[in-house]
Amino acid sequence: MMHLGLSVTYALALVAGALAVPSQQLETRQQPFKSTPITDHTEPWAFAFLPDNRILVTERRGNLRLVDPTTKAKGTITGVPTVAYGGQGGLHDVALHPDYANNSIVYLSYAESGSGGAGGAVARAKLTLDTNGGGALSGLEVIWRHSQKASGGLQFACRLLFGPDGALWISSGEINQMTPAQSMTSNLGKVIRLYENGTAYAGNPFASQGAVQAQIWSLGHRNPLGIDWDAQGRLWEVEMGPMGGDELNLIKSGANYGWPVVSEGRHYDGRTIPAHSTRPDIEPPKAFWVPVISPAGLIIYKGSLFSSWTGNAIITGLSSQSIVRVTITGDTAKEAQRISMGKRMRGIREDKDGAIWVIEDGPTGRLLKLTPN
Repeated sequence: MMHLGLSVTYALALVAGALAVPSQQLETRQQPFKSTPITDHTEPWAFAFLPDNRILVTERRGNLRLVDPTTKAKGTITGVPTVAYGGQGGLHDVALHPDYANNSIVYLSYAESGSGGAGGAVARAKLTLDTNGGGALSGLEVIWRHSQKASGGLQFACRLLFGPDGALWISSGEINQMTPAQSMTSNLGKVIRLYENGTAYAGNPFASQGAVQAQIWSLGHRNPLGIDWDAQGRLWEVEMGPMGGDELNLIKSGANYGWPVVSEGRHYDGRTIPAHSTRPDIEPPKAFWVPVISPAGLIIYKGSLFSSWTGNAIITGLSSQSIVRVTITGDTAKEAQRISMGKRMRGIREDKDGAIWVIEDGPTGRLLKLTPN
């Protein structure tokens, strides 16, 4: 993340039009939905819906909560792996196995300590729920790790998503190391595609090149914090840029998205980075933001409850304290609306009825259900 204030010279450059957002910013403080608070959490990061409509919520210090949205009761799931809490690290995403109804397997991503500092990891375990509103994980197995670790505790990402073919997708951050995002011997700064057991998926674009390379679907990512499918089966991704240059990308097999070789932002010390337009061999973003919105989550809305939003990208923003709606037409994207939430917004999911759920960032982040006014 590391999204800090713009320098004076950079801000002046924006005013002068040296850098522009290729999307219309329509900010509104009147929210087009009813927001129903469900539960409060300590530094929540992500959540997932269980088949019985209860909700698993991760808290960054290493807690996994079980929420009943009807009673608003909040229980605890034990057996969570030890996490490296600090900076941006801790317990991150949670996802259900596609056959969860039969095998009760859940997946967790998190930061773990090791030689050199901390790196991202993904584990799976069986979830057994009890009759007291809680439960336990058993048989925990780490199935994937960052290929290196670093100090600083930054930019782990590690969003989890299962695809229509049952593949497990991981958005792997570059833990503030930059250059590994371009290295084919590192799985940092990549979109990863695996089988449910953590082995590389057959047909990945670099499958013939070796163990790490075989995991990789795309490269050149910085801090990719949101991934989702559209109705056509295409994968979209949002990631944080440096000082400026947050991106919405359409992910393609084998494509290079440029970090840190190109960006629409600048380094934090003010040094310029060549724009995507200087490298036609590198895949440019479909939308980018200068100044940043600090994207922390993404859905491509597929429901009909918000009928005018179907097919749109809905992005949660941290520093922008907003929900950003982006229209997608073919392979083009444009910001259509920015809804002020007054809080740093972290995770987002759509439920089976088309309601949108979001979770706030911070020490008392609320889980909210959004329904049309």
